[in-house]
Amino acid sequence: MENQIALHERIHELFARYLDAMPGLDEAYHTMTSEAYKGGALDGKTKRLMAMTAAIVAGCRGCILFQTGEALALGASADEILEACAVAISLGGTMAAAETTRVVAYLEERGVLPPA
Repeated sequence: MENQIALHERIHELFARYLDAMPGLDEAYHTMTSEAYKGGALDGKTKRLMAMTAAIVAGCRGCILFQTGEALALGASADEILEACAVAISLGGTMAAAETTRVVAYLEERGVLPPA
C-alpha cells in the first residue's frame, strides 16, 4: 500500500493548484466548506467524522485522508475514528471495509495507532 501521508500531501498540492487556477471557485469553495464544518448543533469534530464516514462509503481516497486528518486535528481519538469506520462498513460493505484499511494505515503513519 502506498504511503498515505505522502498521498494526502500530493492530493492537497494538486487541488491547491486547481483552485489557484480558478480564483472565483476557490473563494466559493472555502466559504461553503467553512460554513459547513463550523461548530453549531454538531461540533466540528463530529462533522469531520461524519464526512470521513461518507468518504469511506463513497471510496474517495483524498476525502478519506483529508477528513481523517481534520478529525484528528479537532481531537478525535483513534477509537472514535475506528468506530466511525465501523458505521461506514455497515453502510458500504466490503468496499468500505477495503477503504478503511487506508484509514488504519494513515493512523499508523501518524503514530496515532501502533503498527500491528
